Amino acid sequence: MCLQRLGKVLHVTPSQNIVIKTDKPPKIGLAVINEKLKIVGKIFDVIGPVSSPYAIVRPATKEPEKLTDKQLYLLLSKKARSKRA
Repeated sequence: MCLQRLGKVLHVTPSQNIVIKTDKPPKIGLAVINEKLKIVGKIFDVIGPVSSPYAIVRPATKEPEKLTDKQLYLLLSKKARSKRA
C-alpha cells in the first residue's frame, strides 16, 4: 500500500458528497483516507479543468461535515503505483 496526498476538503454538498481541491485528476473508484488511515469514502467523479481539478467523494462516514478543511489522501495499491505517469 502507498499513500498519495489528494487535497483539502472544501465543502460538503447538499447530497452529502465531499468536494476536494486536487493538484492532478485522480482515478475514479480509488479509496480516500484521512490522516488516521481510516477510509472516508471513494472517488465518485472528477470535475473542472485538468489544470485545476476537483474530486467528488462519496463518503463512507456518517458525518462528512466534520472533514471540512481536512487533508485527505488516496490509498494506492502496488499495482496502481507501478504504472508510469
